[in-house]
Amino acid sequence: MIALTLIGKPECHLCEVASDVVDAVIADLPDALAEDIEITELSILDDPDLHAQWWEKIPVVLIDGELHAHWRVSPDRLRSALGERAGAEIAQRATTQDQKTQKGAR
Repeated sequence: MIALTLIGKPECHLCEVASDVVDAVIADLPDALAEDIEITELSILDDPDLHAQWWEKIPVVLIDGELHAHWRVSPDRLRSALGERAGAEIAQRATTQDQKTQKGAR
C-alpha cells in the first residue's frame, strides 16, 4: 500500500488545485496501482504540529511519509513518483515471496 498524504487547509486555492491534480493522476493510473494508493487529506488547522511544520509550504504532498512536493504539484512528477514507488513495492513483495519459498523448500 502506498500512502499519499495531502496537507493543506480549507479555502486555500493552491490546495484545491493540488487536490485536483492528485485526483486526476490517480484516475489516470492503471486500476491495480490506483487501488494500492491510500489518500489522506489533512488540514494544518486541525493539528498544531502540522501547522508548525508545514504552514509556509502548503499544499504539501507526502508519499509514504516523505516530502514529494509543496506549493505546486506537477502531474508528471507525481505520476512518475507513484510508478517508481509501486515498482519498489512489487520488488519487495517478490523478494519476500522468494524468501518464503526458499524457507519452505528446506
